[in-house]
Amino acid sequence: MDKSPFAADDFFKKACSFELSLILVAIALGWLANINPFANLYFSEVTVIYGLIATAPLFLLYLVLDRVQQKSVVKIRDLLFQTLGAALYRYHWTDLLMLAAIAGVSEEVLFRGLIQPWIETSWGMTAGLIATNIIFGLAHAVTPLYAVLATLVGIYLSLSMDYEDSRNLLLPIIIHSLYDFLAFIALMRAYRASRRSNLNE
Repeated sequence: MDKSPFAADDFFKKACSFELSLILVAIALGWLANINPFANLYFSEVTVIYGLIATAPLFLLYLVLDRVQQKSVVKIRDLLFQTLGAALYRYHWTDLLMLAAIAGVSEEVLFRGLIQPWIETSWGMTAGLIATNIIFGLAHAVTPLYAVLATLVGIYLSLSMDYEDSRNLLLPIIIHSLYDFLAFIALMRAYRASRRSNLNE
């Protein structure tokens, strides 16, 4: 039960370092493409509220899939449980919040701050939306179904960016970060409960 491909002692540091490196990648590629990946990022109180509300459907989907017993869904759930669950359960919720925030910022800056406008410049809005999120899905392809789900979630995040009158990268950042945090907490609690159950047997 405690076996994980992530070493517990350095998982947090490595995960944060990897996610932060994506920002450097976005800046470097943005320099080459003459695109500022932060150009559409600005603070708005309304955007924060929208972000909190728009996270709910994604987390409800997570809760529904957590109950589904279809084989490919169970495979994803077991994989996340044995990897992320085993790696995260030792950490405090503030650590998980920090990791989720870093992941949300870095991945959104790279995919929707840089890659999407880069593709849009050459092939238009629709191509940018679809191609960006296929890449996003492939980057999360721990299983074929997970890649499909990540692609659909990516499309949701991209569409949210244009929900207001002007494009704002803050909205998908909030949704992505908050969703990751809630999913991390759910995984952590499930793994801790499983450990307690095993110890009591």
